[in-house]
Amino acid sequence: MKFKILYEDNHLLVVVKPVNMAVQADDSRDPDLLTLLKQDLKERYQKPGNVYLGLVHRLDRPVGGVMVFAKTSKAASRLSDQVRTRGLKKTYQAVLCGRPQAASATLKDWLIKNEKTNTVRTAAPNTPKAKEAILSYQIQGEKEGLTLAEIQLETGRPHQIRVQFASRRTPLWGDQRYNPQARPGQQIALWAVSLTLRHPVTQETMTFTCPPPDNVPWNLFFPS
Repeated sequence: MKFKILYEDNHLLVVVKPVNMAVQADDSRDPDLLTLLKQDLKERYQKPGNVYLGLVHRLDRPVGGVMVFAKTSKAASRLSDQVRTRGLKKTYQAVLCGRPQAASATLKDWLIKNEKTNTVRTAAPNTPKAKEAILSYQIQGEKEGLTLAEIQLETGRPHQIRVQFASRRTPLWGDQRYNPQARPGQQIALWAVSLTLRHPVTQETMTFTCPPPDNVPWNLFFPS
């Protein structure tokens, strides 16, 4: 599989993650992004032995968009520090079913994950094993009962965007897990549109972007 590479140097590899692909190997044994990228680097640069590629952040399997990987352990450590200190900024776009109460707001919740079912739910503050989840959003458009929202994550919890909006009765279009109105075969309308980071060596601030795909329901808001 060929990947869209947005940027590459000796330290970073920035790509567009395809939808419905796991970021790393799991029990499904389906092809995963990390393994395929390692294979690609090995072939392109004719490297012997194992290829290092560090995973510093994730996207849910059904979600596509911009991801950065580290090509050295030093870069991985420094990028992981940016993730931990919230220096790595991730922006998403999502199509919501319905309209949020406010045109822009910051959402704060406590989320807890059920490891057996791989689902997440909201919980009371300070519930054991629950983690605080924070995001901000701005409405960018409305069409046919759907809302386009731009979202900035402050925390990176599993399924965070999906659960925080679903808990407010504005679930994501096509979300097979958290939207009971989603139809079989629909693809979740959530896309990682941009990523801003400090280069782990030069310290330059860099932003990488990729628009959502040209299909339903995105094309309601981004007509070709």
